[in-house]
Amino acid sequence: MSGGYITYTAASEKLNNKKELFARVIVDISADAVDKYFEYRIPEALRDTVGMGSCVRIPFGSGNTERSGYVVGITDTPDFEPERIKDISSLKEDAFNVESKLFALAAFMAAEYGSTYSQALKTVLPVKRRIRKNKRREDPVKRMDELKNDIPELSPNTEQSRIIEGIRSEYDSFIKEKNDKGRGPTPALIHGVTGSGKTLIYIKLIEYMQSIGKKSIVLIPEISLAYRTVTILSSYFKGRVAVLHSRLSEGERYEQYEKAVNGDIDIMVGPRSALFTAFSGLGLIIIDEEHEPAYKSDMAPRYDAVEVALKRAELEGAMLVMGSATPSLSSYERALRGEFKLYKLKERAVEGAVLPKVYVADMREELRKGNRTVFSDKLHELMSDRLKKGEQIMLFLNRRGYAGFVSCRSCGKVMKCPHCDVSLTAHNNWYFDKTTGKREGALLSCHYCGYKTYIPKSCPECGSKYIAAFGTGTQKLEAMTREAFPEAKILRMDSDTTAKKGAHERILADFAAKKADILIGTQMIVKGHDFPNVTLVGIIAADQSLFASEYDCAERTFELLTQAEGRAGRGDINGDVVVQTYDPSHYAIVSAVKQDYEGFFETESGFRKLMGYPPYVNMISVMLSSRDEGFLNEVSSRLESAIRTSFSSSRLPMGTQIIGPLNAGIYKVNDIYRKILYLKHPNHDIIIRIRESVKTFVRNMDKNDRIKLQYNWE
Repeated sequence: MSGGYITYTAASEKLNNKKELFARVIVDISADAVDKYFEYRIPEALRDTVGMGSCVRIPFGSGNTERSGYVVGITDTPDFEPERIKDISSLKEDAFNVESKLFALAAFMAAEYGSTYSQALKTVLPVKRRIRKNKRREDPVKRMDELKNDIPELSPNTEQSRIIEGIRSEYDSFIKEKNDKGRGPTPALIHGVTGSGKTLIYIKLIEYMQSIGKKSIVLIPEISLAYRTVTILSSYFKGRVAVLHSRLSEGERYEQYEKAVNGDIDIMVGPRSALFTAFSGLGLIIIDEEHEPAYKSDMAPRYDAVEVALKRAELEGAMLVMGSATPSLSSYERALRGEFKLYKLKERAVEGAVLPKVYVADMREELRKGNRTVFSDKLHELMSDRLKKGEQIMLFLNRRGYAGFVSCRSCGKVMKCPHCDVSLTAHNNWYFDKTTGKREGALLSCHYCGYKTYIPKSCPECGSKYIAAFGTGTQKLEAMTREAFPEAKILRMDSDTTAKKGAHERILADFAAKKADILIGTQMIVKGHDFPNVTLVGIIAADQSLFASEYDCAERTFELLTQAEGRAGRGDINGDVVVQTYDPSHYAIVSAVKQDYEGFFETESGFRKLMGYPPYVNMISVMLSSRDEGFLNEVSSRLESAIRTSFSSSRLPMGTQIIGPLNAGIYKVNDIYRKILYLKHPNHDIIIRIRESVKTFVRNMDKNDRIKLQYNWE
C-alpha cells in the first residue's frame, strides 16, 4: 500500500502456481477503521477463477462473520504469517468481474475526495447483483424510441467538420505514439453557442470509434436529458445504445449494464454513474453540458464526474470531449492554459437560424406602472402573439411548488420545517392527515427532508388568521398562466410532475409533438433540449439565483440564463426571449443578454483572482455534522484552536487560508446540525495534506463516531 491506498498489478499477471497464493481483499464495509485490504489464502479449487476484481465471500473478524469483499491484488508473499491467514470461502458467481483500471479509478477517488476505499468501490461498481430475466421487463431504450418524433439525418458543416477532424487527429496521434508520453490524448473542450450542433460532432466521433472497435460513454447532467440524447443516438446507432440512470428499476439497470459487459452495445448514455460502465476497449468519453453542477455528487465519495472522467480517460487511453455553450470557468481557464484543446462554434447549425432577440423587462418599472402580475407587458404581448401564430412557448422559473414560503402577516412568523433550518414550501395540493384521514388543506413540504404538513388556519405564534403564501413557484406560475391564457394548452415539468417513472419522456415527447402550447418548468427544461417550434422563452425571475451565498452564484446565473435563452429560435423561425429582472445592470445578466461568454469570463475571473477563489486557488470545504449540537460546537471550537496554533508555530505551509468553522448555509437538515471549514491553497497536494490532518484531529476527539465528515472540492 502507498499512502493508505493500493498500488495495483495487472490482473493478467500470473504468479508461480507451485506457491500458495494470497488475495488482498477490500471488505464491503464503509467504516474508516477497515478502509484497508485484508489478506486471504486462495484455496486450490479457486486458483483459476479468483483474480483482480473478483467479488468473494470471506470469514471476517473474530466471529468469522461471512462478508463480501473485492480482490484488489494477488501475491505469493503475504504481509502476515501464512498460518494466521484465513481462506476465501467462495467466489460470488453472481457478481461482475471488473477490469483493474476501475479499481485504480476507485483508489484515485478515495484519495482525491477523502472517502473510504469501500465507498469508492461501491461507486465504480454501481451494479453488482445478477437479476433474473423477466420477459415483461421493458427495455428503457425501446420505451424512449416508441415516444420519439422524426429525427433528421444531418451532415456536418464546415465548422463541425474542422472540429471532428481535429479531435480524430489528436486521438490517432496518441495511438501511434503508443502512449510514450505517459498520458492520455489531450482532452477537447467545445465551446459552441446554443444550437451550434455539438451533438452532431459527438455522433461523428462515436461513428469513428465504432469503426475502430472502440466503445463510447456519453454523460448527461440530468435524467431529463436522457430522452433526447438516447433517441437521437439510437436513431443513428440502432440497437447499439444503452442507458443508465437512477429512475430505472434494479432489473433494468442490471440488464443495461450487462449489455455493456457482454459487448452487446457500443454506447452508454446516462448521468454520473454511466461513467463507470465496465466497457472493454473504451475509446471515447463525452461530457455534454460540462458546466453543470449536477456532475458533482452530493453523496460520499462526493466526487466531480468531470475530474474523474479525466482520470478514467488517462487510465484507458481514451479521448475526453467536453461541450457547452457556457463552459465552467475552471475548464475554460484550463483550455486557455493549454491543458485542454479549445474548439469554438460561433454560429447556429441550422441554415438561417440565428440567436434570439432578447428583451429585458425591469420588474421595478412594471410595478411602478401598476403591473402586479408575474408577466411583464412585453412578455404578455409576445405570448399572445405566439399563441395566435400556433408557435410554442417555454417559461422558465427555477423554483418548484406553489409559493416560496408561508408567513403570518400580523407577526411575521414564517412556517418552518421542525427538522431543518428552512422555510416550508407551499404546494397547491390537498394534504390528507394520516391520523384522521381528513383532507386538511394546501400542502406545505420541506424540500430537504420531505416533512409534510398543511397550512394552518391561524398563526401558531400569535393566533392571527392572516396566513398567506409569498413568492412564486412553477405550480403557481402554471395557475397564473392558465388564468391569463385560458385557451392555451400547458405542460409543467419539475421534480413534482416527473416523480413517476417515464414522466420525463412523456412530457418532452408530448411537447415535441405539439400537444401543448406552453411548457413551464425549472432548470430541467433549459438544458440541451431542441424544439424547433419554440419561438419564445420567458425567464420569469432572472436574478433569483444571483444573490445566493455561494461564491459562484454569478456564474450559475449566467449559465442558466444563457442556456434558457438558447431554447428559442432553433428552427427556421427566429426567436425572442424576455428576461424579467430586478437588477438589469448586473454583469451576469448583461453578459447573458448579449450571449457574451468571453465578456462574462473576463469580469468574473477578475473577481475570482482578486478574492482568491477557484479556479485560481484550490479550495475544499470540510463539513462536520452531528445530531449532538453541543458536541459539534465543542469539536469545531477545539479544531479552530488547533489550526490557529499550527499557524503560530508555522506548521502550516505558507499561503494557506482557513475560514471557519462556520454554520452551514442551512444549519440544520433532518435534525442534523452542520458546520463548515474552508481550506484554500494554490497547491492541490497541500490541501489534501491539511484535509487529512483535520480528519485525524476530529477522529482523535470523536471516539464514538458522533461526528460525520464530508469533503467537497469547490
